[in-house]
Amino acid sequence: MNPSKKISALIITYNEVNHIDHVIKNIAFADEIIVIDSFSTDGTFEKLSALKQVTTIQREFKNFADQRNFAIAQAQHDWILFIDADERITPKLKTEILETVNTSENIAAFMVKRLYFFKQKRIRFSGFQTDTTYRLFRRNKVKYIEDKIVHELPEIDGTSALLKNNMLHYCFDSAAHYKAKMEHYAKLKALELHQKGKRPNAFHFYIRPFYKFIVNYFFRLGFLDGKEGFTICYLSAYGVYFRYQELKRLS
Repeated sequence: MNPSKKISALIITYNEVNHIDHVIKNIAFADEIIVIDSFSTDGTFEKLSALKQVTTIQREFKNFADQRNFAIAQAQHDWILFIDADERITPKLKTEILETVNTSENIAAFMVKRLYFFKQKRIRFSGFQTDTTYRLFRRNKVKYIEDKIVHELPEIDGTSALLKNNMLHYCFDSAAHYKAKMEHYAKLKALELHQKGKRPNAFHFYIRPFYKFIVNYFFRLGFLDGKEGFTICYLSAYGVYFRYQELKRLS
């Protein structure tokens, strides 16, 4: 492979001991693997430290945008492949990535569609059917927007495109795991809103969570995902409620 076409694979982690071995093996085709770990307490760091092909840096977590930008700054190669510990690249997507970095001339960043799984069950609806995210881009063309501290957005210098093949996302190990994840995101989002001077009211506590559930469960067909769909839609709505409870506490 031409040296200018090498790939730096980046991961940010916190307590991902159940996923870390699988994801490192999954991205073994990258020319370097860098993990930024937020002082995991479950054995993740110890596992990473034993892997000679992985550069692991422990760094305090401030927010997702800040952590991702720090990770990008550590990369040595022109192309960045960002992956979360609970994501997996399929063989077809791997082939497409390798072809893309060697043939793409004018595109700065590529999105990929993610297929969601609850444990091992594919979630086809519940608001996730249109999920795409930036995962492959040129190192000097992308920076994450610092004041967007959760559901972080990259600022792209140039054009972007969508890869044809999908990524697998094993996002939910259990209802308790998803609830904890929603609370973590809600706290960060509440901090973002607080920094912008927002204050909650009755509309935020009652109407917005209810609306979130109705949209995902009925209009985005969450009921077709069975009991898992109900659980996901309920906890997504709970996350909205929890966000504004946290904002109230900050206010």
